[in-house]
Formats: sequence, structure tokens, C-alpha cells
Amino acid sequence: MAVTNFSDPEFLKRLRERDAASLEAVVGAYLPQLIRAAWGMGFSHDEAQDLGQSVFLALMEGIARFEGRSHIRTFLFGIFYNKVSEHLRDKQKLEGNDPIDEVMESRFDLKGKWRQPPANIEGDVFGREVQEMLRDCLENVPSAQRIVFYLREVEEMTTREICKKMAISGTNLGVMLFRARNRLRECLEKKGLKKG
Repeated sequence: MAVTNFSDPEFLKRLRERDAASLEAVVGAYLPQLIRAAWGMGFSHDEAQDLGQSVFLALMEGIARFEGRSHIRTFLFGIFYNKVSEHLRDKQKLEGNDPIDEVMESRFDLKGKWRQPPANIEGDVFGREVQEMLRDCLENVPSAQRIVFYLREVEEMTTREICKKMAISGTNLGVMLFRARNRLRECLEKKGLKKG
């Protein structure tokens, strides 16, 4: 079997004229590659066959646009990637949204936080006990440290906002938060609350 030079201007002319032998040579050479590429992208055997056939239909419709500046294989794979995108868009329209998307959107806000936290009765009781302990321990933290701790952990203010509000440096804020957290930890551990 003779090797076909797909870049030969004479071959391309015959292909543009829809010569059956030229088209058969291109299909024989590149359909298996297109199908393997589709399989590699996770398409089923039937989907891969359909994609391959749609590439050659598009080739015949658009062969007049092919100027021969690139290799025919490059042109075919350009069509192939467009057909893959088209196929995936159509498939997504048919399948609609993934139900998990609706669940995620209904339960979480745009920042990924719970819209309404799940019920946890045991955790709620334990949480109330911890809150009482925390309130008691916070009373023993110096007022400036208590204020920056509250602004950071409860109000969720940024470092910049706290520094501006309290007229302190970022380094000073870091030291104050470190000391407040350490005092709280020591106090909570004395009250019997241990990690784990």
C-alpha cells in the first residue's frame, strides 16, 4: 500500500473536489487516531465513533476553507476539539444541572459557609457549657487583649480594620491576640476542657 502525502497540493486539490479515494485515504489514516483521542477523553465507544464521523462531515463541509498551510491532521484535530466542546455542551443541556449543585447552593452561601448549620443537640449542649467557660475565662483577660480577641474572632474584622480602630501596629495586634489566646487556653484547660 502506497503512503499518501497529505500535504501534496495535488492531493489537497482532489480532496477539495471530493474525490472518493482521497477522502478514503484521509479517513483511513486519521479516524482511528480521532477515536483513540475520544476514548482518551473518556468518551464511550459509540460517542467516539460519532465524534469521528462528525469530524469528517465537518471536513467535507469546510474543505474549501482548508488552505494547506497546516497539516491535514492539525485541521482535523481542530475540528475534533470543536466537536468535543459542542458534544459536551449538548450533553450538559440534556442532563441538566447536577442535583448536588442544587444541594450545595441551598445549604452553603457564596463563601462556602453554612446558610443554616446542621442540628447537633449534643454539640449544642456542650457548646453552651464551653461558652459559659469561655465567658468566665474572658473576664480574666486584660481588656485590650479581650477587645482585639473579640473583634477578630467574633466580629471577624481584618487585621487592617482592627489596627486602624485600635490605633496599633500589626505586630502589636499579633502579640495581643497570641497572649489572649494563650490565657484563654490555660483557663479553659484548668476548667477541664482539653483538646480531643
